[in-house]
Amino acid sequence: MKRLGLLFSMMFVVASLHAAAFEKEALSRTTTVQLSAEKPLVVGNNVIDLVLTREGKVLSDATVVVKAFMPAMPGMPYMESKVTAAPLGKGHYRVELNFSMGGTWQIHVFVIPKEGKKVRIKTSVNL
Repeated sequence: MKRLGLLFSMMFVVASLHAAAFEKEALSRTTTVQLSAEKPLVVGNNVIDLVLTREGKVLSDATVVVKAFMPAMPGMPYMESKVTAAPLGKGHYRVELNFSMGGTWQIHVFVIPKEGKKVRIKTSVNL
């Protein structure tokens, strides 16, 4: 019985070491983007990893631009952070976004493949 408890404890520790602090999936008709970060998203700079697939296949040869924005509200101007993602290979990309304040940020991921149509994938995050 002690061994079983120890085994479950070890499995929990190993699983928690590999878990991302932030994960989200966003979809368009043909393209899926998985967003993740090792640390929780905060006000300021955040490193976000993206994994792109199109119709179930890894999308490697694309230009990926990520725009995070918060619309203007009374007493607050429009805010935006727009960055071209760095390709890491095999459909993985990395981007550093700056969220200048807490609240709900809209995120648009623009995928421009070498062949085919440009795709925009929309999602949002709350800080």
